[in-house]
Amino acid sequence: MFPLRTLGKKHEGGLSSRRNSHREIHTSVHDVGSEVSIASVDQPPPSRQSSHHDHELHRSRTYHPFAPHVLILLMPASIFGVLARLGLVALTTYNGQSIFPLAYVQGLGCFVMGFGLELKEPLGNFYPPLYTAITTGFCGSLTTFSSWQLDVFNSWLNSEDAEHAGLRTFLDGLGKTVFTLAISLSSVLFGSYMARVIYPFLPTLQPPSRTVRYIISILSVLIYAATLPAYFLLPTSYRHQATAALLFAFPGTLIRYILSTLLNPLLTTFPLGTFAANSTGSGLLAAFHVIQSIASKPISPNGCSLLQGLDDGFCGCLTTISTFAVEIRGLQGWERPRYVLMSWGAGQLLFLIIMGPSLLSGSVRKQLMCSFT
Repeated sequence: MFPLRTLGKKHEGGLSSRRNSHREIHTSVHDVGSEVSIASVDQPPPSRQSSHHDHELHRSRTYHPFAPHVLILLMPASIFGVLARLGLVALTTYNGQSIFPLAYVQGLGCFVMGFGLELKEPLGNFYPPLYTAITTGFCGSLTTFSSWQLDVFNSWLNSEDAEHAGLRTFLDGLGKTVFTLAISLSSVLFGSYMARVIYPFLPTLQPPSRTVRYIISILSVLIYAATLPAYFLLPTSYRHQATAALLFAFPGTLIRYILSTLLNPLLTTFPLGTFAANSTGSGLLAAFHVIQSIASKPISPNGCSLLQGLDDGFCGCLTTISTFAVEIRGLQGWERPRYVLMSWGAGQLLFLIIMGPSLLSGSVRKQLMCSFT
């Protein structure tokens, strides 16, 4: 087995190592071989263009994590991530499916995440906000921690009332837990490997001019603004399928990004920001799911569509598997299983506390009672 080059690290002709003041961890295929700062996974990299005056770093080329260009570019990235997730789930949901639909979503998102992490420096030299848009915006909105937790919890409940023994119900939930983790972690590694293979053939692009950067920001705002007329003007059947989710995509991503940026640097051995985002999103999804499952007081079709939009858009973008997988690889020793068990356990506990009493009282059903027509 050949050793993999570290994330963000450069051999001759490859990527150069990035300097940062945060803790850097080494991992690999057999747990040695990637360099990840869990405090700065989501943040835009500094631009370090090679020139005859490398000591002169233009301040205008260094982006603060909360710079307008960085935050605005998260808007279209979130929308495209949600559309990709909803489309992929719809494509892979059919009778007789052998793989649960979220497996494709988490695998693709983590693959792109690994690809983007490996190319962090060239993306930073080109346009740093693009890195954050790809990883935090697109990958973070494509993958979803809260829907994973709901999927596992529904397996424990046997929400479809399938005719099989309790042991198979347990195995179903356990399988979705273990295979999601395995697919996500291996996809990050595979994406990183493919980026190293492709990198020598990528052209070197000149950074966009100031005018182009402002045009990109304006177009990003217009794309997100278009979600409002899309919700009202497109057929109502599209609302619960996509357009309602697009309304809430960016707010979910923005809150997750703020939490990770502010809280992750506080603890070097536990990504507190991602944990807070994933736990909050899981709790909110459980609450929305209870409202959607009330049998005695049916909700209007518009209300159902908005709730579904909050499920898929806000909670789906507030929580993430892609960053979660990268952080697992970035931790050491027992820090890894502790982070996984605490995150997974908190999600399942929140679903149990929020949905459990309602299910036991009989006021809600296992299946969604919302009608969209």
